[in-house]
Amino acid sequence: MRIDRLLCNLRFMRTRTLAARLVREGHLRRNGVRVMRPSQDVMVGDVLTLALGPAVRLVEVLALPQRRGPASEARDCYRMLDHGDQTDIGAAEQSGPEGLARP
Repeated sequence: MRIDRLLCNLRFMRTRTLAARLVREGHLRRNGVRVMRPSQDVMVGDVLTLALGPAVRLVEVLALPQRRGPASEARDCYRMLDHGDQTDIGAAEQSGPEGLARP
């Protein structure tokens, strides 16, 4: 499935056009590699890193949705890998050089 279509079907973006723009601007990584083409294929098990506004989201694709259905149906197709609102980037900023939390 195309990555722009997946982002739309999973309801991360309202339209496929906006999803394609997000990809072309370089705000998306697939398995750690920057994606620059909206036609890039995505498979089950891929990990996507999405820069959505000030937040960065890590998402594992569990299934490929056939349509843009309700949000509950879309949530069954992915798993958020970041904990709450904190991503790996946020955790690194809050921890010290040894990986220990700052006092």
